[in-house]
Amino acid sequence: MIVVPVKEGENIERALKKFKRKFEKTGVVKELRRRQQFEKPSEKKREKMMHAIYVQQLHAHDDK
Repeated sequence: MIVVPVKEGENIERALKKFKRKFEKTGVVKELRRRQQFEKPSEKKREKMMHAIYVQQLHAHDDK
């Protein structure tokens, strides 16, 4: 549970901003979006392979 202590006389917008920042750091929304769509293991593997090829090409280009 996220607790945001509000000091005496503190603006409610500032407290809300603190809450939003803490909530974003927990990663709940990011996890929900990730779980909404199932990705097959073969698709994950293909994506990982394509990323590795891309990084390898970047390194090869830098070496020239």
